[in-house]
Amino acid sequence: MLARPPVQTTPISAHALPGSIDLIGAPMPFGRNAEIYGENEPADYIYKVISGTVRTYKVLSDGRRQIGGFYLPGDMFGFESGDMHTFSAEAITPAKVLVIRRSAVSALAERDLSVARQLLVMTGHELAHAQNHLMLLVKTAQERVAGFLLEMAERAQGRNEVELPMTRQDIADYLGLTIETVSRTLTQLENSAAIELSTSRRIVLRNRGALHRLNS
Repeated sequence: MLARPPVQTTPISAHALPGSIDLIGAPMPFGRNAEIYGENEPADYIYKVISGTVRTYKVLSDGRRQIGGFYLPGDMFGFESGDMHTFSAEAITPAKVLVIRRSAVSALAERDLSVARQLLVMTGHELAHAQNHLMLLVKTAQERVAGFLLEMAERAQGRNEVELPMTRQDIADYLGLTIETVSRTLTQLENSAAIELSTSRRIVLRNRGALHRLNS
């Protein structure tokens, strides 16, 4: 086990914190599907994605996997309310992650009020994402997939063409659906002209209004 970096919940832009945070971290490379940290391991670090994509997940008692969040370049993860990680974190693609000791961030926050404020905002964002994800899981399949596509488009700076780094199984495990349901729902959305499936990973949002109505 390497001296590990962590994850969890909503994507938080690393640009929200002053550059001094970057100066107290160390970049680490992770290969595809490599574990960054495990569930119930000490939450001694927080993380920032420099390149690649990361997922956080929990294996349920029946063996199913529930993905808690996806993290893209610029996002920070690994924030925990306690001393242990509640989710595991893995690199979806080859990734470089900045690993920052939690105690060093706490010490910096004690000296710099702006850092303390930003950490409080990040904690609020994590809680809001967890609540939104919980609400998503009680919606219909079309509502869940539409909401996911809109979320990814927003994170791609509002572009209508979205390149998804994660697999459809990842999407299914994030939305609490089967991979067959995800594929069938994407086809239904394409047939209704709401989206266009350029490739299995590249999706064009052709009718945002229709997607928003499904997600409302």
